[in-house]
Amino acid sequence: MKTLIGGAIAVLLGVVGLAVWFNQFLVLLAGCIPPVLLIGGGLALYLGFDELKDSWKNDKGDDAPAPHQEAKSDDKTKIEKLEKELDDLKKEK
Repeated sequence: MKTLIGGAIAVLLGVVGLAVWFNQFLVLLAGCIPPVLLIGGGLALYLGFDELKDSWKNDKGDDAPAPHQEAKSDDKTKIEKLEKELDDLKKEK
């Protein structure tokens, strides 16, 4: 209930403050928009260039992950070993 009352008071003060200082609000807004656009545009350029660079690497085949045959065979031996251990444990019970 306290939050509801506090929120209502904050909204009321915000509306009154915006009505009283509307010109200053517009000046502040006009001062904030260009830096936000610069930062947002720079971030979009960086992310777009990074994505484009990744697509170039994938098209050329550079930095593609090499197949690991050894890792696959190691995994198979580990799985077989664990299956044997599991069968042994089942037999003990």
